[in-house]
Formats: sequence, structure tokens, C-alpha cells
Amino acid sequence: MPNSTKKIAIIGAGPAGITSAFELSKAGFDVTVYEASESVGGLSKTIELWDQKVDLGPHRFFSNDTKVNQLWLEVVGKDYRMVDRLTRIYYKKKFYYYPLKPFDALFKLGIWQAFLCVLSYFKEKIKPTKQDGSFESWVTARFGSRLYRIFFKTYSEKLWGIPCSELDADFAAQRIKKLSLFEAIKNALFAGKKNKHKTLVDQFAYPIGGTGMVYERIKTLIEKNGGKVWCNTPVKKVLAENGNTPKIELNSGEIVEFDHIISSMPITHLVRNLPNVPAEILEATNQLKFRNTLLVYLKVEGQHVFPDNWLYVQANDLLMGRITNFCNWVPEINNGQKSTIVVLEYWAYDSDEIWNDTNENLIELAKKELRATGLIKDLPISEGHIVKIPKCYPVYGKGYQEPLKKVEAYLTGIENLSVIGRYGAFKYNNQDHSILMGLLSADNLINGKDHNLWEINTDYEIYQESSTITAAGLTLN
Repeated sequence: MPNSTKKIAIIGAGPAGITSAFELSKAGFDVTVYEASESVGGLSKTIELWDQKVDLGPHRFFSNDTKVNQLWLEVVGKDYRMVDRLTRIYYKKKFYYYPLKPFDALFKLGIWQAFLCVLSYFKEKIKPTKQDGSFESWVTARFGSRLYRIFFKTYSEKLWGIPCSELDADFAAQRIKKLSLFEAIKNALFAGKKNKHKTLVDQFAYPIGGTGMVYERIKTLIEKNGGKVWCNTPVKKVLAENGNTPKIELNSGEIVEFDHIISSMPITHLVRNLPNVPAEILEATNQLKFRNTLLVYLKVEGQHVFPDNWLYVQANDLLMGRITNFCNWVPEINNGQKSTIVVLEYWAYDSDEIWNDTNENLIELAKKELRATGLIKDLPISEGHIVKIPKCYPVYGKGYQEPLKKVEAYLTGIENLSVIGRYGAFKYNNQDHSILMGLLSADNLINGKDHNLWEINTDYEIYQESSTITAAGLTLN
């Protein structure tokens, strides 16, 4: 069967879905992308706000995978800049550089507190904390109890909405794998590529039109290749089971047949609406939970307000978890404006009071919390804007892998259905890993490969060749 007659549905136009659609469209497949929102890009989209461009929080792109970097450069061309990253941690009304700068941390923590942190670190080397499968025990064993409490506990509990003792160690293993206090100090004292942990990368490529520019351009290229990208077109359910032609049902009630369906919709929504799902699989699905993100954008009347790209808020007296300053990315997105747009991030479950509060109250809360940090001094805040993103983070509750494995096995057994992306595969992916999922899902169909898409997450480091993007383009490592 010629590729041009194979009909492929892609559900979701985030980095994973739209990358898959792009590759398939280049190979001659008949591709249709269904996106529930009004624009492509998913969590990595860029929006227009107050005559400037802003992302949905801080979205840097960095990858060591040559295939991913080649695709990114294919789309972006030379329309990007290298951004020097500055990230700090706000803790007890002080700002600590991240990655760690030992003398900065020593000065701000104080000699005695710093001594106790080092002491607790070496205590773990002598008598490690017993591992119970939790994020708390993993990080404590790696950094010591004091550094865990100072720089990990509060932020992580805000993000996930559960105690760190109930958060699975898998999250730490994926996000900060191989990073230790010793490596952070080594990086600070002997900075260089060979000892640079991915968490500590201090420069990254950023499109001059915002992160979402990449995916808007891919949309245009898909359409140029003859594919279709339908925004504002949510998929109600997938009708796929072995022995039957896979179909999708739109919210309008229309049912469309395809040869293969690639889904990046939330895995929970997908499974609950599949036909004839066994009770034990539905029960496992119900154990998988997502965390929502609530973004409060504030327009600050001033420039050069503070130097960070973003900050982590490790403070018990503030509800927000992260602050991004879009004036410190690339000048093009600020469009010559004299004001600064910052966004404060809050996280919640559907039933939480903050998720259901009014926009007016949320904006006032954000104004109060931003001022409490001292970052903007007495500069006026002229406007506020709210964006709510449901089901944003897959929650790695302790033991989450057991029900997820059951769901994975069930979905893997359904012919002509592939599941990808942060939402679709229940993986806390960065952009590059979602792009890789899209590339490999397309490769499975184009070249008959058998890539295991479930294996790809933030600790996936099996590259045929390693490279990075620099100002000069692609540089092989």
C-alpha cells in the first residue's frame, strides 16, 4: 500500500504529536492532526500578551541527541539565539545561584549552617539513609538531609501536592540522575563540558519568536506537505480494539476511520473511553493522576527588573513555586516594550481552592507574593492575566509504576495505536524527549521499526551520536 493512501490520525499538537505528524507528512502519509486548543505547541506554545510574546513558563531547549537537534535546526534555521542561563533559588529572603556556587552558598547560608550541610552530606556517605522508594529518601542519600530540606523539599511538595515521602524516587532518578553535591561543587569550581550535568547546563538555544515558533513552523510545513492540522477540534474518544479498523470520535459526534492512530491525549482520558476495557485496567488507570498548572502573568512597568531567566521559590510562606522573567530570554519577544512580563506558577488539583478561585483574586495573590520577594521593589504592576493548564504534570506518586505498567501493557497490545508525549505516555518529559518520541513513532510506521516508545523519558540517554546546538549550529560532541 503506497504511503500516500495510509491515513494517520495524530491526537494532540504538542512537541511529540506535531513532530510525528511532520515526519509522516514528509514520507507521504495522509496525516490529520487534531488539537483541542486554538493553537499548536502544547505546553511549549507561545502566546501574544500586551504586545509581547511569552511562553507557558520557562521552556528551554537542550538536547544531546543529534536526530532531535537536526530536526530543531531544520525548522528554526538561523532564527535563534544562545541564551546564557541565570537561575536562582529563593530561600529565606535570599537568592542562591543554581547551579551551586559554593562561596555564594557559604556566605548566604552562614558558616555554621554550611558546615552542618556538609556534615549531613558526609554522614550519608558513612551511613546512608535506608531507601524506601521515596523521593525523600533518594535525595537525602544523595545530598544529605539539610540540603534536601533547604533546596528540594518545599518546591517539590508545592509542585506535586503530596509529601516528598509519598513521591516516587523515580522522579529524582530521572530528573537529577548522576547529580550529587560533589558533582555540583566540581561543576562550580571546574566548569566544562565534560563534567556538565544536564541539570547544570548554563547556555541553551532559544527561537527568536518564542518556543512556540518551532511548532507553528512545523504546522505550516505539515500543511505544505499536504497534511491537515485542525485546531479547536477535540477528540472525544478513540475507538480502537484488535480486529477492528481504528476510529476516532470527535466532540461533534463525527466518526473518522484511520489506518493508525497516534495519541498524545492524557492517558487517563484515552483509556477510560476505549471500548471494552477490562475492569482491572480501568482500576489501574484510576490510580494515575495529573497535576494542574496555574499561570499568573503580571505586567511590571519597568525594565531590567531582575536578571534571572527563572527562579525556584523554596519558601513555605509563599504559594508560588517558580517565577519567569521573559525580558531575559531574547529581545525579539519583548517587541521593544518598556515593560516587563513575569509569570508566577502555581500548581493544584481540580478540587483545590486556588484552582477554582476567581481571576481577580489570583492576580491579587500573585502581586502580593511577587512584592514579598523584593524582586521588583516598588515598581507598578499595571495588568494581570491568567492561564490555566489542566493535567499538566503526571504525578509520580510512590508505586505509580505498577498501575502504569498494566496500562502500558494493555495499550501496547492494541494494534494500530501508538501512545506518545508527556500526557499520552504519562512521562515527565522535556521538549527534547517528546520530540524524540515523535521521531521514533514516525520511524516505526515509515520504516517498520519497533522502537519501544514507553522507554523514552528524561533519563533516556542512548544516542547513536551526541551533539549540541551552539551559535554556529550543530556541534558534534
